Amino acid sequence: MRALLPPLALAACATFPEVDAAIPPAARNAPFPSLLPTAAFDAAPAERLSPEAGQALEGRQSDLEARAARLRDPVLTEAERARLGR
Repeated sequence: MRALLPPLALAACATFPEVDAAIPPAARNAPFPSLLPTAAFDAAPAERLSPEAGQALEGRQSDLEARAARLRDPVLTEAERARLGR
């Protein structure tokens, strides 16, 4: 495991021209984004789902849970298993 560390460290220092070429000049020359104060993170997010959308998601959740329960059921009946010799 330790033998892999030096080659991996050297590979991390490599340059990747394809990646550098993918960055447009406008983004490369753009100023560093301003940082937000941590107080901005404490604000409660605005509600993004309407009550109708929440109900639709709950309905979809119950449908998916029922489907998952059906998928957990055995595929073969006992008679089919006996016929196959299991």
